Amino acid sequence: MVRFAAICFAVFGSGVFGMAPSLAQPKGDPKPVLVNVRGFDFTYAATFKDLPQGKTLNAWLPLPQTTLDQVISISSATIPGKSSIASEPQYGNQMLYFEAIPDAKGQVTVSLTFKIKRSEFRDDYRQPGAEKIDRFLQADKLVPLEGKPLTLLKDHKLGPTQRDTGKILYDIVNNHMKYSKAGTGWGNGDAEWACDSKFGNCSDFHSLFISLARANKIPAKFEMGFPIPPKRGEGTVGGYHCWAWLLPDGKGWMPVDISEANQHPQLKDYYFGNLTADRVMFTTGRDIDLVPRQKGPALNFFIYPYAELGGQPLPTEQIQRSFAYKDF
Repeated sequence: MVRFAAICFAVFGSGVFGMAPSLAQPKGDPKPVLVNVRGFDFTYAATFKDLPQGKTLNAWLPLPQTTLDQVISISSATIPGKSSIASEPQYGNQMLYFEAIPDAKGQVTVSLTFKIKRSEFRDDYRQPGAEKIDRFLQADKLVPLEGKPLTLLKDHKLGPTQRDTGKILYDIVNNHMKYSKAGTGWGNGDAEWACDSKFGNCSDFHSLFISLARANKIPAKFEMGFPIPPKRGEGTVGGYHCWAWLLPDGKGWMPVDISEANQHPQLKDYYFGNLTADRVMFTTGRDIDLVPRQKGPALNFFIYPYAELGGQPLPTEQIQRSFAYKDF
């Protein structure tokens, strides 16, 4: 078992973390806008259990990266066995990989605590970096560019600009679906299923939206991370949250969070082009190959730990995961 402390992907500046807002100057608006900044610790932990003795477990965990919206460092980590950090080439997602032998209880445990400064995104465009924009115009396995999702456009006239069209698509998905985790089938990010079911979680909302955007030649991408409860303090986080970005008219990336708008109708206009600071982003994209390449198929999305034993994917019921936050 190797224990690391103060391993940094980025060096924090001298600013103070917390709830204090900063000033941003949106394009076309003469008045500065207060942008919320939030600082918190986020612990990502997993126990791989019921493992046979003497067999090597191969495991991958996603790692958040510093971006223009967040600054990340690792304050502590407990990582078993032999480990490495790598980035996959398709989207640039960073990940921890390790190989470990189970303990006497047939378990392998890993834990990382990140120190995070996250900023609200407000009323602006984000210029593309070294991204492969063409990839965000292509279909994913569960996000087609034709077929059933496009039937939602039958009675709608699209806008004169791609941004206008993006808002129309945003409203179409928001009006067509209801945020719900009732029953089964939700949570796979299947655009056709979402079109039929008319309900689902954030992955279902945004897969349907991305399908419609890409079909109309608007680059759109999927981001996945974790929600942080708006109330400052500490506690557990039950699971992931995702949102989308689109690149209309070549002006720059802008975010949408339709599932949040659906749950909070009073914020419907806000969530077209804005994101709260109450989140941390981990990965981009769908159909992801890991580094080193996993034996199993490409991952639908990469937010939870993935592991293989003897070249076979470890069943999810053998992976006990936990996530927690604590505001500075």
